[in-house]
Amino acid sequence: MNYRHVFHAGNFADVFKHVVLSLLLKSLHRKDTPFCYLDTHAGAGRYDLTSEAAQKTGEYRDGIQRLWDSEPLSDVADYLAAVHAINASGRLHYYPGSPAIARFFLRPQDRMVLLELQADECMALQAGFAGDRQVVVQRQDGYAGLKAYLPPMEKRGLVLLDPPYESNREFEQIVAGLRVAHDRWASGIYAIWYPIKDRPPVERFHRALTATGIRKMLLAEFCPFPEDSGFRLNGCGMVVINPPWKLEETLRRLLPELLDALRQHPAARTALSWLVPE
Repeated sequence: MNYRHVFHAGNFADVFKHVVLSLLLKSLHRKDTPFCYLDTHAGAGRYDLTSEAAQKTGEYRDGIQRLWDSEPLSDVADYLAAVHAINASGRLHYYPGSPAIARFFLRPQDRMVLLELQADECMALQAGFAGDRQVVVQRQDGYAGLKAYLPPMEKRGLVLLDPPYESNREFEQIVAGLRVAHDRWASGIYAIWYPIKDRPPVERFHRALTATGIRKMLLAEFCPFPEDSGFRLNGCGMVVINPPWKLEETLRRLLPELLDALRQHPAARTALSWLVPE
């Protein structure tokens, strides 16, 4: 694996993904009973936006920097609070990966399991959460982890699948992993993030998800660029299985506002629909 997320940390795709993730995690607070968060491709946990790698691309400037510098949008207050939590100085220095976002939402009775196969990324995770009894970090293949850690003892929670998409088989692996996971834990919430470059692979992915027979799949897409080039990240999407109550309503209101804040082209768009209804 050659992918290093620090080059892209805090970009529009991260903002979209983590806004949705924050909404999902906050929804789990509606019950006092504990929940478990499982991250199959956890990454390093946090990223230094002043590093040479982040400065080289500067992608965060058209992502989290825009929200940091502007009036807060409705429904993103919790997400921004998670970003502020690792920037105690009040200056945007670090961007939280999904593990740091999730840790912000854990209550004392909750826990999370972080899986990361890359050695250096896993070491960074272990260092970042050393001594935290609510966090388990394992160097492990994320898809294998779906079988190893599901169902969780809490019986409620969320699984994030956010692989690097370096392999041409990534979509296939996600679908296969979901089949195994859903068979073991049908009531869990699953959030699957994916990039949008060329539309045909995405359409095949959607058809494969539909063919699993799994119900209740909500589909959200966020595209600040027009889909006229297969050589850049035009947008991204999130499929949420078993979405919590009112998520669709919230996203229908929020996504156009977020697009206005992060738009890169007049042809930018968002989409929200049921890939598979109940």
